[in-house]
Amino acid sequence: MKILVTNDDGIFAEGIYKLAKKLDEKYEVFIVAPDRQRSATGHAITMHNPLRAKKIKFYDTDISAWSVDGTPSDCVKLALEALLEEKPDFIISGINDGPNLGTDVLYSGTVSAAMEGAIHGIQSIAVSMAYTKEIDFSVGADFAYKMVDKLKVKKLPPNTLLNINIPKGTKEELGGAKITTLGIRKYKNAFEKRHDPRGNEYYWLSGEVINEDQGEDSDINCIKDKYVSVTPIHYDLTKFDLVQIMKQWNINL
Repeated sequence: MKILVTNDDGIFAEGIYKLAKKLDEKYEVFIVAPDRQRSATGHAITMHNPLRAKKIKFYDTDISAWSVDGTPSDCVKLALEALLEEKPDFIISGINDGPNLGTDVLYSGTVSAAMEGAIHGIQSIAVSMAYTKEIDFSVGADFAYKMVDKLKVKKLPPNTLLNINIPKGTKEELGGAKITTLGIRKYKNAFEKRHDPRGNEYYWLSGEVINEDQGEDSDINCIKDKYVSVTPIHYDLTKFDLVQIMKQWNINL
C-alpha cells in the first residue's frame, strides 16, 4: 500500500520525519513537501510562477522524497499529476508543529494539503500536535499509523478528510480519542508597526486567541480535556438549510 506524506512546516521539519519513519515500517511511503515553512497558506496554489521539484535524500531513510518550492496544495497536486507513477492509497499531511483546531482549518496549509487529497478522491488525514514546546511527535506518528489501519477497513465517504489534533502528554496521560466537531477560534489581531533600515513602514501580524464558549463535542474542548480530537470535515461549504429559505426570496435580475 502506498502513502503520500506532505506537510506545511517544510520537508526537513521533525514532524514529517517522525511520521514518515513510522509509516515506512509497514507501507511504501513517498514524500512531496515544501522546501521551507509554508504555514497558514491555506489552499493557495502557484499559478504565475514555475514549480520546481528536487529529488532529495530524506535523512537516514531510503524513502523517495521531493522538495518543492510551492505550497502544501501545490505539493499534493504535483505529486498526483506529475511526480508519482501511481496514485497513492492514502495522503497524510503533518505532523504539524502546533494545533489546527476549529475555524483555523480555513487558514491551515496542513489541512488544505489533506483537503487536496480528498478532492482527488484519496483518503486523506491531517495530523497536528496541539502544542508547540517539547513536542513528542512519536505520539502523533503512532496514532496516524493506527488510523491508516482503521481506514483500510472503515473507509471515509467521498469528499471527506480527518483532521486530527493531539494534546500534550504521553499515551498513558491522555484520556483516549473522541470524534469531534469544529470549534470556534477567533483572534484579537494586532498589527505592530515597524520601520525597516531605510525608514519605510511595515506591519507584523500577531494574534491573541479569544476564548469563547465551545460546544461540548468541539475539538477545542476535547484537547482541553486531554483527548485526541478526530474531526471529519469536507470541502462543501454550502449552508443547506439557508438554501431552502433563500429560494423563497424570489431573487431576480
